[in-house]
This record gives sequence, structure tokens and C-alpha cells, in this order.
Amino acid sequence: MPRKLAIDHRPAKSTRASVSFPPEVYEELEKLAAAKKVSLAWVVREAAEKYVADQWPLFNTRGGQQS
Repeated sequence: MPRKLAIDHRPAKSTRASVSFPPEVYEELEKLAAAKKVSLAWVVREAAEKYVADQWPLFNTRGGQQS
């Protein structure tokens, strides 16, 4: 039987980071993720993208700076 290949849905160029949270923040992130039916990592990425956009409004978080 042919072996099935796993499909990787991450962008081709991404960097992995390890982040530590205080326990109460982590619990809230877990609750948010469960309520949205997404992963905790998705919630953290979404928050990081919004933070960057708020800090640098002309920065396009999906591929660098806009021209």
C-alpha cells in the first residue's frame, strides 16, 4: 500500500520560536484557542501580527514591507 505524505500547511519560509508565558496568560490563551476552535499557536501568531501592524502600520505582516 502506498505511503501517504503529510501535508504541511505552514508558509514555506517561517521561523520557529519558543515563548514562555506566565501560567495565567497561558490559561487564557488556551481558553481563547478552544473558543475559536484553533490552535494556541494560531492565537499567538494572530496576536503577534496585530501587534506588529499596530506598531508599524505600513508593515505588511504577510510578506514584508509594502512598496
